[in-house]
Amino acid sequence: MSDYDDESKAENLEESESQSMDKMEELLDSNFIIDFPKAGEIRDGIIASISEGQILVSVGAKSEGVISGKEYEGIPQEILETLEVGKAIPVYVVNPEDQNGNLVLSFIRAVEEQSWQDAEDLLKSGESFESEIVGYNKGGLIVPLSTIRGFIPASQLSLSRKLEITGSTPEEKYKSMVGEKIECCVIEVDRERHRLILSERAASGETRDMIRDKVLDNLQEGDVRTGRVTSLADFGAFVNIGGADGLVHISEITYDHIDNPKEVLKVGDEVKVKIISIDRDRKRIGLSMRQLQEDPWTSQVSHLKVGQLVEGEITRLTNFGAFARLDVPGELEGLIHISEISEKRVEHPKEVLKVGDHVALRILRIEEDEHRIALSLRRVDSAQYVDQDWKALAKDLDVSTSSEEETLGDIVGTIPAVEEQPTEEVAESEAAPAETQEVQQAEEETQTEEAVDQQAAETEGTQTEEAIDQQAAETEETQTEEAVDQQAAETEETQETEDKEEA
Repeated sequence: MSDYDDESKAENLEESESQSMDKMEELLDSNFIIDFPKAGEIRDGIIASISEGQILVSVGAKSEGVISGKEYEGIPQEILETLEVGKAIPVYVVNPEDQNGNLVLSFIRAVEEQSWQDAEDLLKSGESFESEIVGYNKGGLIVPLSTIRGFIPASQLSLSRKLEITGSTPEEKYKSMVGEKIECCVIEVDRERHRLILSERAASGETRDMIRDKVLDNLQEGDVRTGRVTSLADFGAFVNIGGADGLVHISEITYDHIDNPKEVLKVGDEVKVKIISIDRDRKRIGLSMRQLQEDPWTSQVSHLKVGQLVEGEITRLTNFGAFARLDVPGELEGLIHISEISEKRVEHPKEVLKVGDHVALRILRIEEDEHRIALSLRRVDSAQYVDQDWKALAKDLDVSTSSEEETLGDIVGTIPAVEEQPTEEVAESEAAPAETQEVQQAEEETQTEEAVDQQAAETEGTQTEEAIDQQAAETEETQTEEAVDQQAAETEETQETEDKEEA
């Protein structure tokens, strides 16, 4: 064989070996490169088998890993029951090769890592998600995001939810919320500290104005609501009802006399209130606590009757009459209108009365709605009330009458009649009817004139009282409105500051 043939064979062999190497590299690149799992990475796997205390998972490249020991025990039973052969699951590579040569995997850690990744994605996007309240502590609510537990501080609860919270202990505040659905946003993620902070307030997008408008739309006069005292002023108390502040004027707090709301209320008190006025244009709500209480005045006057004689002490003189405190239980006070002081015309009550005088009075009217008692001095000895006075006297003296309708004449009629009457007296008696008729006619005319004068006087007095009351009310309303505006602004500013501090 020539040298040329040997060289040719050598070249062919070299070429053949080169081609074989290229093909080998190609094959290795395409099919035979093994992608060995690395510790800490998350892979998609397929469940190959499930047995007691162990799950085999195929992770590709003809490699199977095992979920066993504490990694198996950490899977909640409700999740374990959903796993089956052939199901795709994420797995976390705990150890690429243990002492037995096994690839150690974890399902729970893979899900947890995915949850943290989801949390970071939600933090970046600002999107909200819905979950369920599973627990609470003294600081707020516990809400899960997949397998990790998030925390909603009390400051991050929605305004509407915060306003509904009652009680002082965590159990009283939050226990009833467990199991409820809640929408929230992620506002902080810290994997190293295992810290996930959520916010319901950010997800709701609520503002105080929105909540107040919503409350106003749903309120009706006469409604009874439970609220919380948010601030106190000299003129009343502000009570928050579902997100809107209403004013309980000092006169509507209690039937008892108080000089300052602080005598009976403190900030934070939970109270029941009645809606007595709504000004939707000015966004104002008038509230009353007093109207939900039993009115002691009603029970105090229950033993009094119109026409009854009472005694009282003059306490105050005005242009239109005199006020008298009655000598009855309850410290009741009534008005003697100037027209009811004397039969004679009186320009001012001081012409007849002075403060401290103790006088007999007759009750003319009892106005329960207005808490007013109308009294009369001039009608104490009026013939109009003779029967009533006699019955009252008879009752005091234990004189029994045959019926409630028995009159003075009936009782007098029981007195034995005089057997004989002198002739002159008889004659006078016979002539009496004509004279009596004339007297009665004159009395009727006099009574008619008195009634007209009385009516005119009562009208004038009523108008005077109404004018005084109206002027006082207008003055008080103006002062109260100015104070309300100022107090409301201060309350809202304080609340906003607290919210910022909490956040």
